[in-house]
Amino acid sequence: MRICLVSETWTPDINGVAHTLTQLSQELLARGMSLQLIRPHPADANAPRRTPDMEAELRVPGMAIPGYRAVRIGMPAKRRILRMWQKQRPDVVYLATQGPLGWSARHVAKRMGIPLVAGWHTNFDHYCGDYRVPWLAPTLMRGLRHFHNGCQATLVPTRQQADALARQGFQRLEVMGRGIDHRRLDPALRCAELRRSWGVDEHRPVALHVGRLAAEKNLSLLRETFHAMRSARPDMAQVVVGDGPARRSLEKALPEVRFTGFISPEALARHYASADLFLFPSLSETWGNVVPEAMASGLAVVAYRHAAAAELIDSDVNGVTVPAGDAEAFREAAVALCQQPARYAQMGRAARLRSQACRWPAIADIFLSVLERAREVNHASTHPCGI
Repeated sequence: MRICLVSETWTPDINGVAHTLTQLSQELLARGMSLQLIRPHPADANAPRRTPDMEAELRVPGMAIPGYRAVRIGMPAKRRILRMWQKQRPDVVYLATQGPLGWSARHVAKRMGIPLVAGWHTNFDHYCGDYRVPWLAPTLMRGLRHFHNGCQATLVPTRQQADALARQGFQRLEVMGRGIDHRRLDPALRCAELRRSWGVDEHRPVALHVGRLAAEKNLSLLRETFHAMRSARPDMAQVVVGDGPARRSLEKALPEVRFTGFISPEALARHYASADLFLFPSLSETWGNVVPEAMASGLAVVAYRHAAAAELIDSDVNGVTVPAGDAEAFREAAVALCQQPARYAQMGRAARLRSQACRWPAIADIFLSVLERAREVNHASTHPCGI
């Protein structure tokens, strides 16, 4: 099968969409699939001119998102996409973007009768509230509903998300979670030297947060929770991995916290394994890859009952979840857990076991089955008599 992936982000971009598509593409290539890629030109002028292992690739002009220079919105490119697909027609197109580039690919695929599957990777209505344009959400959701309902299927990461979108009129929703690379993430990577650099020994807890530091990540609650935890355990260490437009203000508010910025995947695995607790106060994710990554590394996670945490965490067994939006419950859960080393250690061991079910080969099976059904549906609609 020849699959064309249309995305505004790709490795080495650091975000959930790029990570998911990279892992999926590796699984697909291992199964003998032919892959095409349509994406904006990378922001890094030194980036390779071609993406490895792609049968064909089209790079289009892009525009940087304010505050995220590394993330680019692809510009419309109907004619270039049409020429590419006339030479090498894909069997199915996967749209990981609903921006101008995604609309262009959708238009050309429909014109050529190529089946379409879309992915729901971003909670756009939530972002409208975070960026103070809540009035835009209803119009945006109407456009997204039209975009997705014109595809043979839309992949969403959780049943919770599928139910929420179905209530808003979205059709043909399929659930596809996310996997974990257990070869990279392992509690055995715990590093005493790294912990000493944080100023703690094995008997003092380390609370970790990993993610993009931006308005939609509910960082005010992270700040409040770190303060409350330090009041209860003044000897603990707190570490934040990641970067973004809110980093400077967060560093100013939390001078005792160690901020690493972006780090390599190998260093990130050591940071996960060398911590004890993982805090994730965000409600903007559709999945939240960092939650299962922390679980795979043997950490007790404190999170809202939302996205990956709702799917994977049995509260008080392999982590702690609280009702979505209950900030007081979140703070109290984190403060209580940091004072109970036997409890968070036991939860971390259970979290590692639970994460074993999240494997990329199984996710790729779901992805391919949805794409095959989309081809069958498209064929039946274009050849109603079976011709």
